[in-house]
Amino acid sequence: MRYPLPVSLDRLLRLLRPAAGGIYTVSTGTQQQLRLQERIYDAADAAGVAERWRAALERLPTAGLVVCAVPSDVGAGFQRGASFGPQTIRRQLLEQGSFLYSDPRVVDAGDVLVVPQLLDDEMLSADQLARTRTALHGPGADPTLPVSPLSIAEEALRILRRLAPRASLLVLGGDHSVGWPALSAVAAGRERELGILHFDAHTDLLSERLGVRYCFATWAYHANERIGRGGRLVQVGLRVSRRTREEWERELDVRQYWMAEMNSRPIEGIAEEIVERFRARGVRGVYVSNDIDGTDPLFALATGTPEPGGLEPSQVLHLIERVGAAFPIWGSDLVEVAPSVAGHSPREPAMTLRTAAAYVEAQARCALAGPTA
Repeated sequence: MRYPLPVSLDRLLRLLRPAAGGIYTVSTGTQQQLRLQERIYDAADAAGVAERWRAALERLPTAGLVVCAVPSDVGAGFQRGASFGPQTIRRQLLEQGSFLYSDPRVVDAGDVLVVPQLLDDEMLSADQLARTRTALHGPGADPTLPVSPLSIAEEALRILRRLAPRASLLVLGGDHSVGWPALSAVAAGRERELGILHFDAHTDLLSERLGVRYCFATWAYHANERIGRGGRLVQVGLRVSRRTREEWERELDVRQYWMAEMNSRPIEGIAEEIVERFRARGVRGVYVSNDIDGTDPLFALATGTPEPGGLEPSQVLHLIERVGAAFPIWGSDLVEVAPSVAGHSPREPAMTLRTAAAYVEAQARCALAGPTA
């Protein structure tokens, strides 16, 4: 017997689609997408996928980790392709028998349905908002329903926090613009208690880019403002910027570990320094934002803006695990995996996907385990 849906869950069903279903397809790719969904949900057909998805959402109140994907690369800046990151990461996790598909504490809440020409509702006219809302939800749809990937993601993640109050959120991107709605949802109500551990080759600290407020190059600026600065944004792996580390740190009150420092110091010392920094500033929980281009292209070439001389996976994993042992991981993301852009390498995209899967599992494991030190 089905009971009436809570209002928030009913709205969530309008904002999301079953896992791997967020890329809008009509003919090309439809069957491939359905085959992956049938594997994820162990279902025989589309109806079975929908039923298993709804059953998964009904487990949200007891979840320890909630996965949600935003398969959008409209906010990217160079090479596109990250919209297929979530699908391929999930396929990789399935093929390697990841615990994420057997642990009852994990709920995959699905995907934001992406209209691939849109980014954020604030960029749309009233007419465009109304026409897209009608296309997605039908005539007479609730005029408060968002229609763009970032706007849908922020509302969906806030609902997920309400329905799964003890869970950590893990967001699969998509380009790094999806870090903004994810961070915003995780930070709500606890802004001054949140620290951010950010892996990236780039600072992403512009207040806007070509007049666009929310995109891959601006999300960290707005995240830092959202938490009230306070030196609680720590960026690791940087190696490309028009400005110096000293300028960024002085003007925006952040701490940056550029690759010259990462290569000259033991990772253990850097990890302890970050933990002590967070403790000294009253951090009670951490958001981990993991841009795959922070990692060296030797291990992750399939990304839109690969930069040589980056982090080794062992460095990234050590920092995630050490920070996760000291603080609850309230939320995290893995972004900028673009499987199609490294086809010239015979090792790719397989290498990038293995690296990405290792990161996702580490972030999930730390979130589920909680602090141990």
